Amino acid sequence: MKHTHPLPGDIGLTRISGLTGRLIRFGQWLNGDGFADYEHAFLVLPDDRLLEAQPGGARIAPLTAYDGAHVLYVCPEGLTERRRTALCTAATAYVGVPYSFLDYLAIAAHRFHLPLPGLRRYVASTRHMICSQLVDQVYQDAGVHLFADGRWPGYVTPMALYGLLAD
Repeated sequence: MKHTHPLPGDIGLTRISGLTGRLIRFGQWLNGDGFADYEHAFLVLPDDRLLEAQPGGARIAPLTAYDGAHVLYVCPEGLTERRRTALCTAATAYVGVPYSFLDYLAIAAHRFHLPLPGLRRYVASTRHMICSQLVDQVYQDAGVHLFADGRWPGYVTPMALYGLLAD
């Protein structure tokens, strides 16, 4: 489900400009998502705040950080107030979690069925997360499984979230 006024527990999807955005677009293309318009995902928190993965570590920031940017807000159908509260509570445990561009390599290796034993275990053990992985993991921690295919949160891209929730 998509809408324009964000509520706590919603997922924000937006573009990233510059080299970083182009690298993420390429990573998503390797994953089969094409060259699409959303390279970043974040979770809306109460009091006009958000949780997002950043190169310096996951952080809570004001929602106004994306004023002027095109942001698409999405959430699964039927997300209750109780679940929204659980999401926001679970989100706070991830502040400071490191970011890793290598996760896009793991996603591409998975997509192309490259035999890299231990890659998933290594990525999970480092506790590094890309933005969409962070959002999916928070949802799982709150008891909401977004993807029916049981995919590991490390294999979720911003465009996978878009494809699931924005149509």
